[in-house]
Amino acid sequence: MVEIADDVECLDGGGFWAIVVTFEGEVRCVRFAQVTNEHVTNEQPRQVPDWAPLTGAWSSSLDEAAYRSGVSQIRDRIAAGDVYQACLCRIMSHPLSEDADLASLETLVAQANPAPFASRIHVPEAGLDLLSASPEAFLIRHEGRIESRPIKGTATSLSTMLTKDYAENVMIADLVRNDLSAVCRPGTVSVDALCAIEEHPGLTHLVTTVSGQLRPAVTWSDILSATFPPGSVSGAPKSSALRVIADLEPVPRGPYCGAIGWVDADTGEAELAVGIRTFWAERDATGQRWLRFGTGGGITWGSDPAQEWAETELKASRLIGLASGRVGL
Repeated sequence: MVEIADDVECLDGGGFWAIVVTFEGEVRCVRFAQVTNEHVTNEQPRQVPDWAPLTGAWSSSLDEAAYRSGVSQIRDRIAAGDVYQACLCRIMSHPLSEDADLASLETLVAQANPAPFASRIHVPEAGLDLLSASPEAFLIRHEGRIESRPIKGTATSLSTMLTKDYAENVMIADLVRNDLSAVCRPGTVSVDALCAIEEHPGLTHLVTTVSGQLRPAVTWSDILSATFPPGSVSGAPKSSALRVIADLEPVPRGPYCGAIGWVDADTGEAELAVGIRTFWAERDATGQRWLRFGTGGGITWGSDPAQEWAETELKASRLIGLASGRVGL
């Protein structure tokens, strides 16, 4: 590590950066002097003890009654014409011992819940200690093109996917298409795949791919201003959904639902995931160390409060189970 920055302008200057942007917009960029695609073999690997399963219950920023009430309130706002869809989330928390190392949990997650955009970022100097098993690409930048792959629609299998899931996916696809249009050449934004099926451990998702050719001289500040926070975890219209989220969610989401990944400012390449299926360690005001994990879902007029709560439980069950020793390899 050679530099820490809290402004995305650094991403246009050169170097390879790890980046975490919280849902609330707090930026942490870390530039590294050495970058390799291979495991370093010229030094002894760090010995990591086995993960000690967390015992006892996890707390939730919204309990079942509060979450179901929130779903009903969003449906009321949809009926009033204030919003079309909003993502309602909750943060789960468990005390974490001083010697617990997320590198140990990473080993379990990599084996039992592999993910296409998995990451582990541990930079204490930047306040970063997180582990993500994200299945969702927020922004992929390659050879002048930018691509987003929003996930909307989650079930245990394709046969249990609801009509509401498809409608929600199409709505967010249109939002993402509009977001990318602000930074792409006119006429180049396209929906390359709509409601494609992706299978992940224990879950089936509907995934849409939207891409476009970036305009000349577009900066990372331009790109994130146009697209952040991700549409799939906010709602539509985005500005209205963010007001709903601020009203109904009692705690910040932090890295959950933000952006996590890397930017190579020398080559113009980048891969940022949506920060879902993500653990992070942090301390509260008293110094107590906590492990956090977020879960949630998109709420539409067709949402049922009980079913939406159950979906948040489903999304969290495998990874929380791994951390708690209830899910084996």
